Amino acid sequence: MGMAVLQFEGLSADCDLRLCYLCTMKNNDARKRQKPDWLKIRVPAGKQYIAVKDVVRRHKLHTICTSGQCPNMSDCWGRGTATLMILGDVCTRSCKFCAVKTGKPGPVDGDEPRRVAESVKLMKLKHCVLTSVDRDDLGDGGAAIWAETIRAVKKLSPGTTIEALVPDFSGEGEQLQTVIDAGPEVISHNLETVRRLTPVVRSVANYDRSLEVVGRVSASPVRSKSGIMAGLGERREEVLETMDDLRRVGCEVFTIGQYLQPTRKHWPVAGYIRPEQFREYEEKGLAMGFRFVESGPLVRSSYHAEKHVD
Repeated sequence: MGMAVLQFEGLSADCDLRLCYLCTMKNNDARKRQKPDWLKIRVPAGKQYIAVKDVVRRHKLHTICTSGQCPNMSDCWGRGTATLMILGDVCTRSCKFCAVKTGKPGPVDGDEPRRVAESVKLMKLKHCVLTSVDRDDLGDGGAAIWAETIRAVKKLSPGTTIEALVPDFSGEGEQLQTVIDAGPEVISHNLETVRRLTPVVRSVANYDRSLEVVGRVSASPVRSKSGIMAGLGERREEVLETMDDLRRVGCEVFTIGQYLQPTRKHWPVAGYIRPEQFREYEEKGLAMGFRFVESGPLVRSSYHAEKHVD
């Protein structure tokens, strides 16, 4: 079966990625190409959405929903699920696909765990996804704040389940174990893309190191999860190979959705993957043994995250 994709001129999955990046950045027609109908986003609405938005604004919370320009914000907030970003909103890495700011982060806010926990309680979240920027400037990569935040949320909202969407902690197993020991129901670490594209679109991160992180989680009592983006220039067989790699290390939940270029300075979209291709990835993933597979154009790592606890 050939890959179902709307491929842009100027970027082919078979050519040199560095050259393709430069060529496509100059290709205004590709950047301005109208998105297909299946990528149209619903306008935010609903009482639950408004309530969550109000708490986020009043408490000056960082959310990946807004920083990452997530297309599912209305859906998730309306279902009582939100993704809160801890350790600031400035990342020490500069991945070419990511909309989060990069630079020198400010000092760690020791009061953040309490504020996040109180906000989760105010929002009456059924399921909370916690994520963070990379903090390579910190000796523990931010692991201590991660653990404190998880414990604080569990103390104030014992009925709220938690997914921790963690960085790679530079491969330091002790730091990851600190998060595992805090007891979230799910720990997710995204591969983001296939092996071939990792060196050119991810900053600092390493494909095999990320697999090791997922494997460590899989070996623990916590449910493991990972995901990638489609439309960066990967081939269908590379996606299936990545899924095989994740199953080999015991990953239980897999997500894949369409990459959308945040700004003109970011990695260009190589093509829009058709819904039928995403359906095939879902079928293949379930056949491989994943417990859950979220596969679709608008899927993001935290999409339907509350289901992955069951």
